[in-house]
Amino acid sequence: MGEKRRGPAPGDEALFGETAWPALRTATEELSWLRGRGYAEPSAVALVGNRHQLAKRQRRAVSRAACSDAERAARQGRRVGLEALAGAALHVDGFNALITAESVRAGAPVFLGRDGALRDLASVHGSWRRGARTEAALDALEAQLRVAAPARVVWWLDAPVSNSGRLAGELRERAEAAGLPWEVRLDPDPDARLVALEQGVAASADARILDGAPAWVDLPAAVLAETPDAWLVDLRDGA
Repeated sequence: MGEKRRGPAPGDEALFGETAWPALRTATEELSWLRGRGYAEPSAVALVGNRHQLAKRQRRAVSRAACSDAERAARQGRRVGLEALAGAALHVDGFNALITAESVRAGAPVFLGRDGALRDLASVHGSWRRGARTEAALDALEAQLRVAAPARVVWWLDAPVSNSGRLAGELRERAEAAGLPWEVRLDPDPDARLVALEQGVAASADARILDGAPAWVDLPAAVLAETPDAWLVDLRDGA
């Protein structure tokens, strides 16, 4: 089952409030150093987590925010802004973009990783359910896409995830009602499709996609910029 919570969890203020930021940033930097030297992920996370006495949710945040120096440089080199999407083909990692935007709108902590990508702590493992912030998140993503004006938008959704068909139908209805150049594809492994792109831009913060796609854009970060009460935890070096 996927994590259904989109808003902050009990205890998040202590785990991710400002007093926790120095330890989280140091842990992110240390885990990044270990990754760059080939340390196995589980043991590296355990080493850093134990050293800083991090809770499970903190370890998850640090793990998602960390990356090696080489990964950071390569990802930042392929990142583009919304202005680069005009007239381009955009491929959206649907659940990744939507769930992060839902978390932003719900006031959950979201994390600026060492590579500059925005991530949250929610996840989908076989199940997704429409929540109280889904409509607002979809509205916000649609607004950003209208401004960016790509020539074509392909929404990729994980076919095995429950309710993916329902979300696909809602996206198609939005596109038809507003005359938007969207298409929606249900696929067994959208990540593989996005990694294999030869041209166009991927909208995702998934590390595998950022390392493989020819270019990427961060749509939820644009939503964050329009959400004054968002809870951002910046885990970049020197933040």
